Amino acid sequence: MSNVPATAALPRRDQIRKEAARLFAARGFLGVGVDEIGKAVGISGPGLYRHFAGKDAMLADLLVGISERLLEEGRRRAGDRDREGDDAGAQGVLDALISGHVDFALDDRDLITLHDRELLHLKEEDRRRVRRLQRGYLELWVEVVRQAFPALAGPDEEPVARAAVHAVFGLLNSTPHSLGPNVAQGEWAGLPRDSMAALLHSLAQGAFAAAARSAGEPGAA
Repeated sequence: MSNVPATAALPRRDQIRKEAARLFAARGFLGVGVDEIGKAVGISGPGLYRHFAGKDAMLADLLVGISERLLEEGRRRAGDRDREGDDAGAQGVLDALISGHVDFALDDRDLITLHDRELLHLKEEDRRRVRRLQRGYLELWVEVVRQAFPALAGPDEEPVARAAVHAVFGLLNSTPHSLGPNVAQGEWAGLPRDSMAALLHSLAQGAFAAAARSAGEPGAA
């Protein structure tokens, strides 16, 4: 589900996902027809119904799917760090979470745009499911941030940690607004992808450190 053009090497269903996400992000869910999505992957519009029940089902698949993927990947990264006994402890887990979300933000910008613009077009049941998954993802981050920064561990500081996580999500998910002229070649706002990823990672860590300082962490710089 990245922004690389669909290729024949991908399973048909994944090709449809890619092109639906690209077209929905570019022109809006209501501005794209089934026939156009079919044309983008080289099949007739009606042929799409062998893979999805309709356009609504495509949108639900994309938005529910990315919420599931973020939560599963976040849990996996946290679990891997725990099993490895990383010397960095909670900071190592937080670094892993940030890296995973940075990759998502840079590689799946169409899905960020879809979530911002098109969540209201989901059926109520699917929208509740997305929100439930997002809450699970948020709570995972809040727990790790509070472990990584002791100044945020107390009950009175929990709202600060939560607000900081929301702010970092907003920062990382702003990448669709950072597109440069050469993004297809891996460049973001004049920066190579690796440099942009490193910058986002540093900004996220800085935001959490600032939240800890605001809560009065002893010895914070």
